[in-house]
Amino acid sequence: MILITGASRGVGRYLLQGFIDAGEDVAGTYHSTPPKESLATHYSQVDVTHWEEVENWIHTRAIGEKLTLINCSGISYNSFTHKSDIDLWKSVIQTNLIGTYHAIRAILPIMRKLQFGRIINFSSVVAKKPTPGISAYAASKSALWGLSKSVAAENGSLGITCNCINLGYAEIGMGVEKVPADYQSQIKSQIPCGKFCPAASILQAVQMLRQNEYINGTDIDLSGGLV
Repeated sequence: MILITGASRGVGRYLLQGFIDAGEDVAGTYHSTPPKESLATHYSQVDVTHWEEVENWIHTRAIGEKLTLINCSGISYNSFTHKSDIDLWKSVIQTNLIGTYHAIRAILPIMRKLQFGRIINFSSVVAKKPTPGISAYAASKSALWGLSKSVAAENGSLGITCNCINLGYAEIGMGVEKVPADYQSQIKSQIPCGKFCPAASILQAVQMLRQNEYINGTDIDLSGGLV
């Protein structure tokens, strides 16, 4: 069973559809963006910042012996730190970090009982690359590295892995849609292959982490060598 938070848009939606096409048993969450009617049975409306909603969704959907949790829920807020709105800044932390923690906290007891689990958290390379105006987003995404390492250390002996994918600028999701068109060519010039990450490469990276039992407590840059 594959569970995906933030599966109604961007990367999460692409992964959910890809797993459906591959015949996998998959379920995802949405918050404010309802899914297509044809996919409605795969979705539950969940606010990941609310522990009770996340716990109920996990306990309802987490079935089977081979569980994978993919955390894609994320929002961004652009503002120079000294001008930022305190509540909007905090909301990014609540969704990107606390929401991810909620899902991990809810599923770990089940994975520990099964002595198997794969947890994949989507972070971002911009948390490593100095970028003005995204202090909330960068803080939330870099925090996932420490969270993942601790979870890996606590559960690795029980067949559970926890890793991060540091996504660069991708053809889908917030990686591109938040970047002005006239700035995209400048970003591509910093990527050796000269293009944004293809959607298929994201699915391939996820599958690699699902299949490999020895990659644990690490973060993988999926950035095309962005410098």
